[in-house]
Amino acid sequence: MNLKRYLTIYGALWKTSVTREMSFKGNFLLWIVVELAWFGLQLAFVGVIFSQTTTVGTWTVWQVVLLTGTSNFIQEIYQAFFLVNCTNLSELVRTGKMDFLLLLPVNTRFLVSTRQVDLPSFANAAFAVCVMIYAAGKLHLHPTVSQFIGFGALCVIGLLVHYSLMFMLASVSFWTVRAQGIVWGYYSLFNIARMPDEAFRGAFKAVFTFALPVLLVSNVPVRVLADKLTSPAAWLVLIGLGIVWALISEWFWRFSIRRYTSAST
Repeated sequence: MNLKRYLTIYGALWKTSVTREMSFKGNFLLWIVVELAWFGLQLAFVGVIFSQTTTVGTWTVWQVVLLTGTSNFIQEIYQAFFLVNCTNLSELVRTGKMDFLLLLPVNTRFLVSTRQVDLPSFANAAFAVCVMIYAAGKLHLHPTVSQFIGFGALCVIGLLVHYSLMFMLASVSFWTVRAQGIVWGYYSLFNIARMPDEAFRGAFKAVFTFALPVLLVSNVPVRVLADKLTSPAAWLVLIGLGIVWALISEWFWRFSIRRYTSAST
């Protein structure tokens, strides 16, 4: 893969996305307000929980606020880069635009995954970072350089997990034509990630830790940052699942694309 060539293509896609967003400034600002209001409701929900208790497992109120901020940060970064593109895959199949992408001398998955960028999500991610910093201050945290690096790396692995799973679900559109319901269904599960993993038990926790690892995606990075990680097992599991789901997603994409017969047949 020619890295410089792909960076040039991605830069052009970014320029197109910026032009599109700035053509509808009202929608751009309104989407930021709506997302901030939803984030505010999530923080209010934390307040409601801790008005009835002092801890959730071993998690204190400001640790949960840090977790909520981290979860929202990962969600907004994912939304900025990948969500629109995953949801639009079924439209590319239904309308036959996939034919055009397959003919281009560029990796098709790269184009499908990066065609649009959701700019308002970056503003909301920045607000989530502010909440994280405030919560860390309340907790009197002084993370080391290695903790910051570990936190950042695990957030990237979490994004890889979400992208791999959602892109694989979006690829179901090669069979069903429309798969937005499946994709948005998985996106709704992101809300589970803002809760401490200790709040769940039994089969539910097992499913959302290993099969659909939304609990690991935000809990493990926060445990590293807040020095709550008692053993390396959790981050090793998250890294392992990131690699496994990335490989499965790529295999399923190649298997799915072979089924595509174009809109003209």
